[in-house]
Amino acid sequence: MNSIIYFIVFLIITLYILLKTIGYAIYEIKEQNNKIGGIVIISFSILVVIFVNIMMLIR
Repeated sequence: MNSIIYFIVFLIITLYILLKTIGYAIYEIKEQNNKIGGIVIISFSILVVIFVNIMMLIR
C-alpha cells in the first residue's frame, strides 16, 4: 500500500516537472527561435520521465 501511494505521488511530481519543461521548450521555440533546442528538450524530457517511471514500477 505504501509503495503504491509513493509511486502515484512520484508520477504526479514527474508529470508536473514534464509540463514545466515542455513550457520552457515552447518558450525556447517561440521566443528564441531555437526549434532544434526546443524539440531536443521535449524529446529528452519525455524519455526521461518514461524511463524513470518504468524503473520505479519495476522496483
